[in-house]
Amino acid sequence: MKSFLTRLLSGIVLLAVIILTCWFGGNLLWVLVLAASLIGLREFYKVFGLDAPDNVLAAVGYLGAAAWLVVCKVCAGSVLSSQSERLWLVLPAAFLLILAVYVFTFPKFETQQVMAAFFGIVYIPVMLSFIYQTRMLEGGFYLVWLIFFCSWGCDTFAYCTGMLIGKHKLAPVLSPKKSIEGAVGGVIGAAALGGIYGALTGAPVIAYVLICAVGAVASEIGDLAASAIKRQHGIKDYGTLIPGHGGILDRFDSVIVTAPMIYTLAVLFV
Repeated sequence: MKSFLTRLLSGIVLLAVIILTCWFGGNLLWVLVLAASLIGLREFYKVFGLDAPDNVLAAVGYLGAAAWLVVCKVCAGSVLSSQSERLWLVLPAAFLLILAVYVFTFPKFETQQVMAAFFGIVYIPVMLSFIYQTRMLEGGFYLVWLIFFCSWGCDTFAYCTGMLIGKHKLAPVLSPKKSIEGAVGGVIGAAALGGIYGALTGAPVIAYVLICAVGAVASEIGDLAASAIKRQHGIKDYGTLIPGHGGILDRFDSVIVTAPMIYTLAVLFV
């Protein structure tokens, strides 16, 4: 009972923070995304033994993450436009620095650690930045909520559907409790949330339904991918920051993949 209350209360606090920051957007949301990105990146690096305070490879990763978010703020709302070349230059620059650390400190770091250092930048700060980028789009105040309808809404509907009628395993080795029926229910539930939200806000309902359906599929893949990393490395949770939920990556594993999908679909179809 105590663990349930802890999970419930921390979930309420987390939801309140998300609502508050996404509502106001701007600098407040940017700071939250930056903090979540750096904390999440540290959780990811810890899995690969890159969490020591004096780890040069991790330091380059944090620098790349911060640089991406800073330039992202300058290019707010234009990630996919012709105006954003300077933003995308952050990634090859970070990659070159990581390679430099690898070769000039050889053989200090394993090849897997070098790949994880760069992958972590793309997987966490780059992907999470699309929460901020979506909010900064024209009409972003309404669009940003689709990210959470797709990720957390899909998760809730998938769980309920799976509990009620789930029979066929979705990924029996990776996640034995997840079912195909639950996955389908999650996609349908997220699409329904998108349609209802679109109708209430006067947005194009069909577009919102399709965006949320595709986003829900991405959400489920993101959730399974995060579980695969944990299972391969023998850990239960990425961290302990959020009581009852784990770390940033445990709670935002689906949001990480959903956010850029929603941004892209919103730019193309809304």
